[in-house]
Amino acid sequence: MFSVNHQKFMEMDELSLQKVPYFFIIDFLTENVEIFKENEIEESGLLIDFQHYKNTKTQDELHKKIEWKSFPETLENFKTGFDEVQKNIRFGNSYLVNYTRKTKIETNLTLEEIFYHSSAKYKVFYKDFFVLFSPETFVKIINGKILTYPMKGTIDASLDNAAEILKNDKKEKAEHYTVVDLLRNDLSMVADNVKVDKFQYIDFIKTKQKDLYAMSSEISGNLKPEFDGKLGSIMKKLLPAGSILGAPKPKTLEIILNAEGYKRGYYTGVCGWFDGENVDSCVMIRFIEKEGDELYFKSGGGITHMSKLEDEYQEMKNKIYVPIH
Repeated sequence: MFSVNHQKFMEMDELSLQKVPYFFIIDFLTENVEIFKENEIEESGLLIDFQHYKNTKTQDELHKKIEWKSFPETLENFKTGFDEVQKNIRFGNSYLVNYTRKTKIETNLTLEEIFYHSSAKYKVFYKDFFVLFSPETFVKIINGKILTYPMKGTIDASLDNAAEILKNDKKEKAEHYTVVDLLRNDLSMVADNVKVDKFQYIDFIKTKQKDLYAMSSEISGNLKPEFDGKLGSIMKKLLPAGSILGAPKPKTLEIILNAEGYKRGYYTGVCGWFDGENVDSCVMIRFIEKEGDELYFKSGGGITHMSKLEDEYQEMKNKIYVPIH
């Protein structure tokens, strides 16, 4: 179904069974799997700022006025892929499709400055090729327990009763239920006793452009004995991540490749840190990539049969921001 980099996943298994710490990066289609042992991280041009691992240096404050311009595609352009997605949903080929776009941006910040000065749960800068500041955990593995925190649904926090509106929004709710269901099923492939521990809690995300609320849930299970300590096998089973793909997975992937018309590459892949015992990983969203001299921001959102074109277009644009205060 998905092209898979078998050898690299096996290498991940071997290292995790030997309890060797490493950082991994896997692209959206699992075609590129990169592994960096702890002593290789520095020379690989990789900067990481995770909760349990960082190799950052102290930075001076930014003393320049930030310039930031984005050039989103037209609504007409966005509509082409959106209609393709909706058609497939009507045909019953999918009931949730994560539709993403690529937007040209211009800024006087370097990717490295964006890495250092943005605030996010997960930040990675890679070889002046891409930077990400992701709020979304993919999976955590702690003492044989696997946890995932699907994040679906965002709203402008400046609206009155924004958190309540988000929690009760029919479309966002449906989307959230679907992703929770999808990820519960995904986790069941590698874990037993899978359950939803927390449902629809709200996170606050502060950014330069606007403040957002995002809706998440927490799902957990106990790793099956055959997956215990085999991080590569676990990732191979779970990827691509359900929250940025949709459901059902194989058909939805076809729809995405058809409707988006550009290569996601590392965007919406996953990366993570294995410390020799436990794992913390994130979905590579809030993502800026360099192509030649141009910078592109990749963003999108989940489409269901209730989605309205203008709202989805707006959401895609809302997400083009840097969380620098």
